[in-house]
Amino acid sequence: MTRSPVLAVRGLSKSFGAVRALTDVTLELHAGEAHALAGENGAGKSTLIKTLAGVHRPDAGAVRLDGEAADFGGPADARDAGIAVIYQEPTLFPDLSIAENIFMGRQPRRTLRRIDRTAVHDATAALMRRLGVPLDPERPARGLSIADQQIVEIAKALSFDARVLIMDEPTAALTGSETARLFSVVETLRAEGAAVLFISHRLEEIFRLCSKVTTLRDGRWIATDDVAGLTEDALVRRMVGRDLDELYPKQQATLGEVALSVRRLTREGVFRDVSFDVRRGEIVALAGLVGAGRSEVVQAVFGVDRADAGEVHVGGTKLRAASPTAAMDAGVALVPEDRRQRGLVMELSIERNIGLTGLGSLGSGGLIKRALERGRASDWATRLQLKYGKLSDSVEVLSGGNQQKVVLAKWLATEPTVLIVDEPTRGIDVGTKAEVHRLLSSLAAEGLAVLMVSSDLPEVLGMADRVLVMHEGRLAAEIPRAEATEESVMTAATGRNGKEAA
Repeated sequence: MTRSPVLAVRGLSKSFGAVRALTDVTLELHAGEAHALAGENGAGKSTLIKTLAGVHRPDAGAVRLDGEAADFGGPADARDAGIAVIYQEPTLFPDLSIAENIFMGRQPRRTLRRIDRTAVHDATAALMRRLGVPLDPERPARGLSIADQQIVEIAKALSFDARVLIMDEPTAALTGSETARLFSVVETLRAEGAAVLFISHRLEEIFRLCSKVTTLRDGRWIATDDVAGLTEDALVRRMVGRDLDELYPKQQATLGEVALSVRRLTREGVFRDVSFDVRRGEIVALAGLVGAGRSEVVQAVFGVDRADAGEVHVGGTKLRAASPTAAMDAGVALVPEDRRQRGLVMELSIERNIGLTGLGSLGSGGLIKRALERGRASDWATRLQLKYGKLSDSVEVLSGGNQQKVVLAKWLATEPTVLIVDEPTRGIDVGTKAEVHRLLSSLAAEGLAVLMVSSDLPEVLGMADRVLVMHEGRLAAEIPRAEATEESVMTAATGRNGKEAA
């Protein structure tokens, strides 16, 4: 006997102006099942999620819960119906505590409707124990790492005891152990009868966690398959509509002069005595576990954070400490890990975001010439194969992969000699990932020096000419491409190699 779905989507369609985001999409979620939603960025996954969450209202089609029609007037309606969503990008209130973020708008009350802060604290502590994460409920959200922000979002979703849990790239910023812990929580929820919709660009996670997978392409339903009868290659073909080219199209590097030289860079309590060079034409990967200090090093190199000791030289010239302007003037560009908070101004248009790093060349007297701004944006949109409606559209409406392309365009438009990219493919699909890899490889072939921070070990091994491995704030190893393996990198990252780089 066929079980009735907890949630069913029938013929769902949604447009934004002339852009058709969803066309006649069908999906079924069953109790006790983990169901994957796959597709490239721009395939319609985020629009479908936001429709189920009550953020968007569909133009056509229906959503049914336990066989009954569901018409959500807003996110609160979806939440009250038992649908909880963990979005790809954290959306916390930075000046509130972790506990306040989790229970915002539904805090337990004492007499006279005063908030029961002890109950809020205790409930949050219980959620953190359930997740196995030692986060203080009273800690402010400001300053939390991406990984910790994601944990707070997960705890917030779990606090609703939802029947339908939608997880949008929940592991994108998590370590292997954190991911394993999350999967254990998902298995517990499944055993309790929850239906889980899981979105991940890491195909191995889909095959590890889910029993079914629905694929979208260009806003349309392509197929729903049993994972057990599917291969990764077959799933990729469904997602992109073609056989995927080589994911790591690394070109042979012709190394030039040293473009970036870092000497004995130290920030007390974070990293110490870090020294390395990056040559023109070279891609150097900075690898290691989350918390090893990789992002903090590149932020100090660019001048976002002040180092306590050490020097940074670009083209033989010493950079002024703690000055991003000096770094930019010297030809250094930084694509940050958190594209929404640090890479983009979400309220501004695509063209304005691309032009932010070159305002001085786009006008005079404090006035921007729109034709120059639009021409610059159009040129880079074409070169990076950006998918968009109009350049005047808010960058917020773009998919995650296309937002990343806008950040890259913004910095590549400065014509840098050193490009620092922190997690360049976090949260983007396999097709766009291959495009970003191809771009980085071609830029290096043209003489750009690339310093790449990545938690994706296959990406590190596939793209880097050298791998610098950090462990607990120090460089633990320097491994040439020919000798870099998963085992050698992880041995150094976990501190088991017993020596540090010279």
